[in-house]
Amino acid sequence: MTVPVQRPRRPARLLLIAAALAAACATPRPLPATAPPAEGRAFAPRPLHPFDGQRWVGQGISYGPHRDGQRPGGASPTRAQLREDLALLAGRWSLLRLYAADAPSPEVLALIREERLPFKVLLGAWIAPEGPAPGGGPAAGPRDDARAEGRAANRAQVEAAIALANAYPEVVLAVVVGNETQVDWSAHRVAPQVLVEWLRTVRRGVAQPVATADDFGFWLKPESDEVAREVDFLVLHAYAMWNGKPLEEALDFTRQKHAEVTRRHPGLPVVLGEAGWATRKHTEGEQATLIKAEPGEAAQRRFYQEFTAWVVGQRIVSTWFEAFDENWKGGPHPDEVEKHWGLFRADRTPKAAALP
Repeated sequence: MTVPVQRPRRPARLLLIAAALAAACATPRPLPATAPPAEGRAFAPRPLHPFDGQRWVGQGISYGPHRDGQRPGGASPTRAQLREDLALLAGRWSLLRLYAADAPSPEVLALIREERLPFKVLLGAWIAPEGPAPGGGPAAGPRDDARAEGRAANRAQVEAAIALANAYPEVVLAVVVGNETQVDWSAHRVAPQVLVEWLRTVRRGVAQPVATADDFGFWLKPESDEVAREVDFLVLHAYAMWNGKPLEEALDFTRQKHAEVTRRHPGLPVVLGEAGWATRKHTEGEQATLIKAEPGEAAQRRFYQEFTAWVVGQRIVSTWFEAFDENWKGGPHPDEVEKHWGLFRADRTPKAAALP
C-alpha cells in the first residue's frame, strides 16, 4: 500500500491557459479505424505496443522531475535540469512515466523529440476530487468552490494530455488518466463515474491506448470492473514494503499481485506502474507501523535487481518507482519515507542501486 500524498491543486486558470496553448500548437491525429467492440465493452480496445521499431521499450521508470525548492503547482525545473535528468536516465530505461500533463511535461516531451532521446512516455492526466469521496473518507465533503476548482483542474489536465498526445504521437505510448483515485485509502479519491467520464473524454481525443493507475487493493475488488471496462490496459501499483513484507518476500509478493490482478481482469494487459523500495523511513506514523522491513540502499539494490531480472525476462511492461528522491513530498521530517524512493538522491547523485 502506498501512503497517499496529497498533490497540491494547480491554479485552474493557469492550467486552462496552458492547455489552450498546447492545443493551439498540436495537430490532432485521426482516431484509428475501429474493430467490433470486445465483449462487455462499448469500444474496440487499442493494443499497448511497447516497441520502438524492433526495440522493446517496456523497462521503465517513474519520473518526478521536481528538485529541492520545486513542486507541482510551484517552481518547475529548468530546461537544463530536465536535460540533465534525461541524460542520466537514457540508455538504462526506455519508458518514462509522467504523472501530469502540466509543466514540466510539455518540456520533457519537447526535449525527447528535439534531441531524439530513446524514450517512450506513459503520459499522465492528474485527476483531483470533484465531490465527496465514495463512502466518505479523506476527500469527502469539499466546498462548492473547491468542487468547481477540482472540476476545472481536471478539465485542464485532460485537455492538455489530449493536446500533448496528439502533438507527440511518436513519443507518447499511452495516456494514464488518474493515479490512485479509487483505492479506499487515497487522499484524492473520485467517484468511479467521474473517472469514467474523463477516461471517455481522453479516448475520444487521442489515438493511443488509455488506462488508469491504482493499487492492487482496488483492482482485486468487484467494483473495479466498472473502471476496467473503460480502459485498454491496467496500471497496477504493488508495494511489498508498504504491505509489511520482508525483503526476502518482496519479489514473490509483487509477482503474486500481478498474477492475481491479471486473473481478475482477463484479457487486459497489466502494467506494473509502481513497485519500489525506500532507503529511509520515519519512526512515527503509518510508515513506522506498516513497514516492517528495514529501508536502505543495499536492500533497494537487491530488490531492484531481482525485480528488473523478472520484468525484463518476462517482458512485463513496468515503471519502477522512482528515478529521483522528491523532498517536497510527505511531512517535514527529513526521514519521511515518501521522500526516499528514488534510485538517485534529490541532488542527482546515485544510490547503490543506480551504480553499475
